[in-house]
Amino acid sequence: MKVRYLILLITLGSCAAKKPAKQAFNTDVYLNGTVVRIDTLTWVDSSRNRTIPLAIYNREDLTNIKYNLHKNIYKKLVILNPGYGGTRNDYGYIANNLAIKGYLVVVVQHDLPTDDPLPQTGDIYKLRKPFWDTGVKSVLFVTARLKKEYPGLDYHNIILIGHSNGGDIAMLIANEYPDFAKMVITLDNRRVPLPKRARPGVFSIRSSDQPADPNVLPSEQEQKKYGNRIVKVNTKHNDMGGMGTDVQKREINGLINDFLDSQ
Repeated sequence: MKVRYLILLITLGSCAAKKPAKQAFNTDVYLNGTVVRIDTLTWVDSSRNRTIPLAIYNREDLTNIKYNLHKNIYKKLVILNPGYGGTRNDYGYIANNLAIKGYLVVVVQHDLPTDDPLPQTGDIYKLRKPFWDTGVKSVLFVTARLKKEYPGLDYHNIILIGHSNGGDIAMLIANEYPDFAKMVITLDNRRVPLPKRARPGVFSIRSSDQPADPNVLPSEQEQKKYGNRIVKVNTKHNDMGGMGTDVQKREINGLINDFLDSQ
């Protein structure tokens, strides 16, 4: 896929009151004849003294969301949660694909250089739960601020996407806040169980090399009962973050598109 980068650095105003000014940068990217605008910025949750790096992807001809609100066009919102160590600059293959289709995609970076390492041994669920809780708070904060700055988005039908640890954050939201999102898509989350209810709609894309922990995935009977969908692909867990081949990326994007179009 040929990508041409156009406008690279445009400085915007401050992003957080009573905090040092945070610069945001706009990048316009041509993809298959469509221009996608990528805003890279950082917000600050002052209640936790935590910075939240973001990237917002939006099709250029649909950037005036406040204007669209007056036309009763409620643009759908996707919140994308990277895997452990992933940044706001990752998962562009998914974000660009959805932006071209008309979604506004917000990539929320959860891991910061100052954070403690994610536990790798012991009672993984118990030890990682505080990290997931931090991610949930960040998603809720970002959504609340988006409602103020982008009132024209459809907040009744939010779509959550997450890979690996970011998928566990998405699933924790689905379990603890079942009305937050209409649909949740995970790429190989391995620790937090899929919710056993009809809402939100759940689609989980499983890797070829890493299994989920016991009781994370529903049985076939539970999948039918709650309408969950689980598909295994020939892509390794780590490659789902963007290191896979073009064929693998197209397959994952195709599965995501098919699921969203079917809802």
